[in-house]
Amino acid sequence: MYRETDPPPALRETVRCVWWNHTGGGERIVPDGCVDLVVAGESAFVAGPDTGAWQAGLPPGTPVHGVRFRPGHAPRALGVAADELTDRRVALGDLWGRAGRAVTDLLSHHPHSLTALVTERVVGTERDPMLDVVLSRLDAGVPRVRDAVAGLPLGQRQFRRRFTEAVGFGPATYLRVARLRRAMAAASAAADLASLAVEAGYSDQAHLSRECRTLTASTASAFFTTIGSGHTRPARAH
Repeated sequence: MYRETDPPPALRETVRCVWWNHTGGGERIVPDGCVDLVVAGESAFVAGPDTGAWQAGLPPGTPVHGVRFRPGHAPRALGVAADELTDRRVALGDLWGRAGRAVTDLLSHHPHSLTALVTERVVGTERDPMLDVVLSRLDAGVPRVRDAVAGLPLGQRQFRRRFTEAVGFGPATYLRVARLRRAMAAASAAADLASLAVEAGYSDQAHLSRECRTLTASTASAFFTTIGSGHTRPARAH
């Protein structure tokens, strides 16, 4: 029941996708480095960036709509640093007060207004091009954080603070999450876990197994068999 589409052109630098789902109940959500703005029934909330597996708690059949921000871009729309949301689900009423409660009422009746809301909030905000460069290098598979910042005029302490506020956790954690995403993308074509580990950038199969257990709360064999079978994971943010 899960599906996603590209965002409208005005949001393509800020939003990874727009998605819809009818929950089956009890879905396990794994880290992807993103923050989502979600409408689920009569509630609206922000799903912060996860550092481990999250068990969905909505009743089966609940209609869910979401906007998934590209890593590092959610603060532009939400007005709060991403590290204040890490491993949390925060109601818009708690995040934005009276304005958030009004927006929740609107979205509960018109969930497709999510993209218009995000567009309105990001207008006039500025991207961080240096951060985008670092994120793209980490996504592409650099083996170490220092390789992602090579040649950039960034002090280590300043960079780490800037990255954490924008993404929700530090670059070393993001590197691990990005590597897991590469493994998920390659799972259907991999002959076995050993070759998958090499393809995704792990040092060996044991490294893949340890990281999978930490980030997904599942064994690598069980997790990647599910991914490799063509099963589409549910929306991460409920």
